[in-house]
Amino acid sequence: MLLFALTVLVSSFLLFLVQPIIAKQIVPWFGGSAAVWTTCLSFFQMVLLAGYAYSDGVQRLKPRAQSILHVVLLVVSLLALPIVAGDHWKPAGDEDPFWRILGLLFVTIGLPYFMLSTTGPLIQSWFAREQKDPAVARRAYRLFALSNFGSLMGLLAYPFVIEPWVSTRVQATIWSVFYGLFVLLTALVAIRAARQTRVALLDDSATSTVTAASDVQAQGARPVISDLALWFALSGLATILLLSISSHITQNVASIPFLWVVPLSLYLLTFVVAFEGRGGRGWYSRETMMLPALLLAGFMAWGLVTDHGILDIDIAIPLYLVGLFLACLFCHGELAAAKPHPRYLTRFYFIIALGGAAGGIFVSLVAPRVFSAYWELPLALMLIGFLGIWVALRHGRGPIQKVFVGGSLVSLVVCGYYAGAYQREAASGSIYASRNFYGTLKITDREYPGGVEPVRRLIHGVILHGLQDINLEHRDDATTYYGESSGVGIALRHFAATQPAGIRVGVIGLGVGTLARYGRTGDHYRMYEINPTVIELAQSHFSYIKDSKATVSFAQGDARLVLEREAPQQFDVLVIDAFSSDSIPIHLMTREALAVYRKHLSPKGVIVFHVTNRYLDLAPVVQQLADEVKMTAALVSDDPVIDSRGVYALSDWVLVTNNTALLMHPEVVAKRHRVVPIPGLAPWTDDFNNLFRVLK
Repeated sequence: MLLFALTVLVSSFLLFLVQPIIAKQIVPWFGGSAAVWTTCLSFFQMVLLAGYAYSDGVQRLKPRAQSILHVVLLVVSLLALPIVAGDHWKPAGDEDPFWRILGLLFVTIGLPYFMLSTTGPLIQSWFAREQKDPAVARRAYRLFALSNFGSLMGLLAYPFVIEPWVSTRVQATIWSVFYGLFVLLTALVAIRAARQTRVALLDDSATSTVTAASDVQAQGARPVISDLALWFALSGLATILLLSISSHITQNVASIPFLWVVPLSLYLLTFVVAFEGRGGRGWYSRETMMLPALLLAGFMAWGLVTDHGILDIDIAIPLYLVGLFLACLFCHGELAAAKPHPRYLTRFYFIIALGGAAGGIFVSLVAPRVFSAYWELPLALMLIGFLGIWVALRHGRGPIQKVFVGGSLVSLVVCGYYAGAYQREAASGSIYASRNFYGTLKITDREYPGGVEPVRRLIHGVILHGLQDINLEHRDDATTYYGESSGVGIALRHFAATQPAGIRVGVIGLGVGTLARYGRTGDHYRMYEINPTVIELAQSHFSYIKDSKATVSFAQGDARLVLEREAPQQFDVLVIDAFSSDSIPIHLMTREALAVYRKHLSPKGVIVFHVTNRYLDLAPVVQQLADEVKMTAALVSDDPVIDSRGVYALSDWVLVTNNTALLMHPEVVAKRHRVVPIPGLAPWTDDFNNLFRVLK
């Protein structure tokens, strides 16, 4: 079994290791959005489905034909190496990112990933076919647990072991070398499998031996439609829970980098727990684990509306992570309990993959186009109750069945109640809500004590993108991080005073267009924004743009890609304002990015980086970039007076310039802080960067 186990372990490790390697190459091209990762996951799930379908379909061939076909495909897949995305896939800015990402992934990694995805079920079927003892053949399912363990190791190895030390291109090269090792191991297994005859254990013909026939009777007949439906539902629900809870905690609970790794790790761990254990039965116990899963589903639904859906982070993160673990363990544990005789294991895995792909497509493709908010999570929590009833009626007996049915009904009612409350909460207090590839956007009008008019806010998940006082007396005020005493406010006022004929300003990250209020007649402001909806809302629901005296133009698409294509703009001030959420667009603050900015900068101009962040210390990164090109970096921290409206905020800006007059400006001198270097921090480049080094 050692060769089988080693092959499965290597393939599953590479299977999950390749995901962050290829995603890191392409995420910057599409604005660093969390939706890019979700789209990548959907692609991987669809290819996994294709691989499982192949593994199931190839069982109709004779053993020798199976092996020859598989070895040929393995050799052909080597032509795709190394796995480096071509620059011609970079978006122009106006296409649907979803389909372009799928096309890019298909060409770059499609066939190698397909071959990796076939390994688990195919190797297990070859192992089972080799065994004449039915009890030994059932051990094939333990290889599935080993496969998920390898996937978990690959997932965790990337951010903690590989990314901090190895450049992106070297990562792709090393992965390609190990893929060659995988091809060799799998070819050896295929050659071994070609020598095996189709034994009675896997033969559906009338020539099956008495031993095999009695074993089939013990295991049950061929899976029927209800079995397939249960496998599909359990797998699909687990995937929906994984993606929807990941989106919820990273966008609506806490914008903490790497938080997406934890849910995926727990998801994989539940497979290990469910399919590994004594006698191959796994460690899942319906009697002890089903009711806690139903209970946590109700608490997670409650968390959606408690304190207006903004549950304290110390409570919310443990609640949703533990809830995800128990809910997925329920789904995967029931899958393990319902696994068929090894003769049907490839069909079993195909249906699991089909359910996972359907769940992924629902979350990444259907939901953003159908729902205006994250409705998939409350719906998934309700489905846990429905599945609980189905499982209880299918497997429960006597009093325990009544307990399971009752618990499932209670969970369903509680989740349904809070789902309704979530819908009402989302609709109340907002004058606009929408959702697209880049996430959810909501506009709310909030009253404040003594206010004549409300304060209008644009919120992306939990991130405040900007606000404006609707009161005519205050609607021209520069709010949040953009006040006149902030680093960017000082820079804009300095150039306005020294160049009365007009200045050119570039802004990466539009928000509600607050910076346009600094514009004067003769000024030109060019706004770079990747989300077309933000451009629309800044003009339709906020007045900074239309009230500005400056000429304002827009450029839709990833700012760096747009700037790379544009002729030099000769900006006096170039504002880089895209580092406040969990999806840090690293490609906007690398050595190569700075070279692009300098191309568009006037001789005395300034690049202003917004580095306000609760979790990351980005100022040292900017300092290193400035030092490399012999420019001065000045960290300007602003602590404004907070009034009753709450429209001002603490802010940190780094001014990168060689303009001595600006650096000697009295307000810059007064608010300038020393940038504390981070030991071991290497300059960020497109090929090498790491957020762990800058965690606060």
